[in-house]
Amino acid sequence: MPRTPVLSQEAPPPSGGYSQGITVGELLFLAGQGPYDASGNRAGPTVAEQVRQVLGNLDAVARVAGGSLQNAVRVGMYLSDLAHFDEMDAEYRRFFTDPMPARTTIQSDLVGFDVEGDAVVWLGR
Repeated sequence: MPRTPVLSQEAPPPSGGYSQGITVGELLFLAGQGPYDASGNRAGPTVAEQVRQVLGNLDAVARVAGGSLQNAVRVGMYLSDLAHFDEMDAEYRRFFTDPMPARTTIQSDLVGFDVEGDAVVWLGR
């Protein structure tokens, strides 16, 4: 099955050897996105602001592939400290509707920001 890279100009460009997204069949695998806009400016200091930027970036890549983050089947959220869980979860719940995607939340050694996210999206083709 062919793999097709996806690149959005509305999200930060890859900072290493990876694609922002890769489609395979009806699935889109989205690489981790931090809380930065396409110009490299970091979202505000609150976890909620960072979550909004991360989810917006993921959605921007999904839209280029003809999808939407609303069709995510799995989301990974990475936090600099699990003490941020409640604030992240509240903002996350504002973004998604039922049925919520499967999710894993992990504390990670993020430097310079507090939230990163990745996802798998069903494209429904």
